[in-house]
Amino acid sequence: MSSPAPFWNLPNSLTVLRILCVPVMVVLLWDMPGPTESLLAFWIFIGAMITDVIDGYLARKWNQVSPLGAYLDPMADKLMVTTVLVMMVPLGWVPAWLCALLLCREIAITGLRGIASNEGMVISASAMGKVKTAYQSTALGFILWQTHTLDVRPWAAGITLLYISTAVSLFSAAEYFVGFVRQSRKTA
Repeated sequence: MSSPAPFWNLPNSLTVLRILCVPVMVVLLWDMPGPTESLLAFWIFIGAMITDVIDGYLARKWNQVSPLGAYLDPMADKLMVTTVLVMMVPLGWVPAWLCALLLCREIAITGLRGIASNEGMVISASAMGKVKTAYQSTALGFILWQTHTLDVRPWAAGITLLYISTAVSLFSAAEYFVGFVRQSRKTA
């Protein structure tokens, strides 16, 4: 019988570090950041995305998967991506409608997971959801990089990837809803 993962461990610490970077991103992206602020925002964002991969890997490898980590990890990702998206809208880097669509999708899936949990079901991250996250993170990274280089090419690549991630996001949302309906029919 294995012992439970410690409440506080390195994977959870990395996740909390990502959450603590969220207000820093707000400050850095406030009111037309200069090249220094945008470069720092780029590196913090890239660091956050890398630690997202590392904390999950370490938690599984060291058998430190915990309910706290399972709750905080997706929340940290959503907080970082949401913050960056929202802060990019008034800067004119991301269209407001695109940001709203992506945020509504996240809220809907979070709500669906809550309903599923109340019904004793688990809706795990799908392969499409992970592809969406990869496209979205890469897109936001390119857009942040563009502001540092003052070159339009990274922005064009970033916004193109963001449109692709939006399409994948909507497809994966449909996949989650279909999966939920199938699971509920099996339990009914």
